[in-house]
Amino acid sequence: MKHTVDAMGKQCPIPVVMTKKILDKAEQGDEILILVDNETAVNNLSRLAGSTGCSFVSRKTEGGYEINMTVKSDSVARSQAEPEIVCTPAVPQGDYTVAITSDKMGDGDPELGGILIKGFVYALTQLETPPSVMLFYNGGARLTAQDSPCIEDLKTLQEQGTEILTCGTCVNFYGLKEPAVGTVTNMYTIAEKLTKAGKVIRP
Repeated sequence: MKHTVDAMGKQCPIPVVMTKKILDKAEQGDEILILVDNETAVNNLSRLAGSTGCSFVSRKTEGGYEINMTVKSDSVARSQAEPEIVCTPAVPQGDYTVAITSDKMGDGDPELGGILIKGFVYALTQLETPPSVMLFYNGGARLTAQDSPCIEDLKTLQEQGTEILTCGTCVNFYGLKEPAVGTVTNMYTIAEKLTKAGKVIRP
């Protein structure tokens, strides 16, 4: 069977994750065509092929790279061996952390505050240097929830390399579901990220 993984525009480690999902269900002789647009993805996919015993051939195209992997056996396709993934962000990251403590920005009208915080998160996606870490706690935890208007922009930041962390105690307190983006964390990690940050921005 032939499979195609279109990972064009996807940053590390997403191309590897997408390919690994196919490999986990693949059978001997299956062929996988992977489309990527950066050399980091090519190198990481080569490591994945090596760790699973798949053949690996890549060629440069006008818009990026085409990679062909062939599954040698069912057992290696589902191997527990994990490749070493090396991510070099395509976008340079700033040595600053953004701490968001509310689903609104500033004092005054709540509706306006919601519009402003959404605009702020979008603005971060347009910066030349996105934040290295974004922390969401207290009311800010609502911004990573499933129904948040900021989800798509937060996913963009995550793809650019920003680490997105949401306070687990806050998620439980407000009765929120698992965050739609990023991971749940604890107060120790939040304190560690804040104290080690080169600069902390709190909108």
